[in-house]
Amino acid sequence: MKQTRRDFLRHATLAACAAAIPRSAYAATPFEDVVAKVARQQLLPDTYPGTEIWGYDGLVPAPEIRVAQGDRVRRRFRNEVPDPSSVHWHGIRIDNAMDGVSGLTQEPVAPGETFDYDFVVPDAGTYWYHAHNRSYEQVARGLRGALIVEEADGPDIDSEEVIVLEDWLLDPESGQLFDNFEQPMMMSHSGRTGNFITTNGRYDLTLPAKRNERIRLRIINAASARIFPLRLSGVSGWTMALDGMPIGQPQPVDGELILGPAQRVDLIVDVTADEGGTAEVLRIGDDDQLTPLVTFSVDGTTSSVPRDKPLPLPPNPAAHAPDLAEARDLRLVMSGGAMGRMQSAMLGGERLGFRQLAQAGKFWALNDVAEMTDTPLADLSLNEPVRLKIENQTVFPHAMHLHGMHFRELRPDGAFGPMRDTILLAGNESREIAFTADNPGKWLFHCHMLSHAASGMTTWMRVT
Repeated sequence: MKQTRRDFLRHATLAACAAAIPRSAYAATPFEDVVAKVARQQLLPDTYPGTEIWGYDGLVPAPEIRVAQGDRVRRRFRNEVPDPSSVHWHGIRIDNAMDGVSGLTQEPVAPGETFDYDFVVPDAGTYWYHAHNRSYEQVARGLRGALIVEEADGPDIDSEEVIVLEDWLLDPESGQLFDNFEQPMMMSHSGRTGNFITTNGRYDLTLPAKRNERIRLRIINAASARIFPLRLSGVSGWTMALDGMPIGQPQPVDGELILGPAQRVDLIVDVTADEGGTAEVLRIGDDDQLTPLVTFSVDGTTSSVPRDKPLPLPPNPAAHAPDLAEARDLRLVMSGGAMGRMQSAMLGGERLGFRQLAQAGKFWALNDVAEMTDTPLADLSLNEPVRLKIENQTVFPHAMHLHGMHFRELRPDGAFGPMRDTILLAGNESREIAFTADNPGKWLFHCHMLSHAASGMTTWMRVT
């Protein structure tokens, strides 16, 4: 039976740190261009035309930026797409003026204009960069790429792969993006979830490997809304870092790995598959069907025996847990969405009913407010410790991302979880995070299901 384009899309869907003073802080390094362009890329098989995307330098994912811990990043952003845009350097503890949030830390860069980003990267780890104006559209069109900060003393590995997970909402006949970015059903439900998945811009990514090869996998969920449940096959591995931050002692990967939108995981894996076989990073579908996201074709052997457990990654600066004895207590209540209990919320200084909010494109609220406000969620003093309880009173999951700082989950037994910048909450779940407000500026806190952020789930904190 001949497979139609629609069939293919349906099946595919199932389918101690660097020096305290950075060594380059005084160097007059030149600016390199990062250019947002409209381009075409072959996402689907060759029987389809190339898909029109927006990409940095015309590519999806964007060209990888790789620097050493403590180095300075200088990029001149040139906007050649039709809409104003800006670049957010996700997960970097950055100077506030460089954070790239249109309307909060800078004005959006108009088409044909430029903006110079100039900052030092204090933490080693796996980060990424993406558009932050109308991000629910611009990220979905492809403005996203990896930013890798290397440790001064990296782990003992044979090779490394950066794995960028993406999804696309494509017309199965033309292979082009549906442009219904503000479709109410998507905004009020789980967000813009694509019907086609790529890894590093390919639907069939295959990489070479050898038996007993030790590989560092840096996996980035760059999708606009999709949660990726992952499983490994043909490898044994350890979790080394989450959202760029080392977790301390490596933890064996046993069962599923869950990556919400914007979250990252660093793994060190040993290839256990036999020569001539395959190892895979698999996605677990809604029906528990396993679909390869990356296939490693095993040819040859690195060593006759596997290695010992890897050593921990070196900790980043400011990795200590906050002192909660004098912590400020904050509360964030998430409400709204389809099948929710939100009857009304504040918008533009007025209380509107849910139907009126929906007509205005607002379906969610944080602390009873369905928009980004002029006043922050909290005014915090520099180095003030904070406890923030997040209550998800909706039936949908949300991935809440804090700009400029990292937090730890405060578990029910009082223990601290690992440092992160994005926390995934299930529907009707409450979680508590704690952090030290150690970076001055105006810092966004929003849902990284980007349609949710645009339709009400965005707030901010001020640190002075």
